[in-house]
Amino acid sequence: MAVTRISDVIVPTKFTDYVVQNTMQTNSFVLSNIVQRNAEIEDQLRAGSESFSVPFWGDLADDEADVIGDDPAVTSTPAKLTTGKQVVRKAFLHKSWSAMNLASELAGDDAMIRIQNRATEYWTRQVERRLVSTLNGILADNVANDAGDMIYDISGLAGASAVFTPAAVITAAATLGDRMRDVAGFAVHSATYKKMLSDDMITTIPNSQGGWIQTFRGLALVIDDQLPVSSGVYTSVLFAPGAVGWGITAPRVAEGTEVENLPSSGNGGGQQVLHSRVNLAVHPAGFQWKEASVAGKSATIAELATATNWDRVVERKAVPIAFLKCKLA
Repeated sequence: MAVTRISDVIVPTKFTDYVVQNTMQTNSFVLSNIVQRNAEIEDQLRAGSESFSVPFWGDLADDEADVIGDDPAVTSTPAKLTTGKQVVRKAFLHKSWSAMNLASELAGDDAMIRIQNRATEYWTRQVERRLVSTLNGILADNVANDAGDMIYDISGLAGASAVFTPAAVITAAATLGDRMRDVAGFAVHSATYKKMLSDDMITTIPNSQGGWIQTFRGLALVIDDQLPVSSGVYTSVLFAPGAVGWGITAPRVAEGTEVENLPSSGNGGGQQVLHSRVNLAVHPAGFQWKEASVAGKSATIAELATATNWDRVVERKAVPIAFLKCKLA
């Protein structure tokens, strides 16, 4: 049987473009509008440095307005407009695959598509893993430094009071104060999703493509088994649109896609290695990266989950994220 080799089907620039674009299009958090592509992040990913700052204007304080009088000696005192910055960390990532391991998959007319899909699915999963780890990091920071004001935790209550309910979701959303109406997405573990289905909490509606969309009380649903589970306690996350900004690009200097030939491998039979590289950033609104604990040139998935690497730089309700911790039975 003829075997199509990687170098027979790979066009590096087209392959890199395909992987970048389709990773954006297949990510479930992106499809739900929770995570939004950010042009500024992508521009910075193509520039130098390990991180970059995004300045922002603070809102005008709700001080009482001056009461106008007619005494010329009494002057008004202008209030200040505050500023702040969010520090975004870049990640410079690489993965490679050997043709020997892929040989059985690379035969036939659809070899290019199959290789591209395999790489796209890998990077999509990596983005989601890094996103969930980032959420774990800001949750840990919130507990350590902000009295857990983004979290509604009922897991320690007795009996049925600790179990997932729509009322608990509403209370978690209410940690956003008068911004709770902005909440539009809900990410849950599949075990939580199963309970929601069993308790008839899910609404299923057809979409224009002939498939279907599921919502929970009008909220777009994302099911991800990477969300935290510990001793029967499940963490779910509520989002407003654009709660997380992200970007993914080809590297600025190195090739996004390379095929390495190793002719002596396999006792002279030869081996090919496909290398895939991306520059990536995933950043939650209202936080800055602290770089407190990073061993290498980019933060690992574990380091993204470290509380000391994050700091909230805006008031609570300006962060469009809330957490619910509960049991399922």
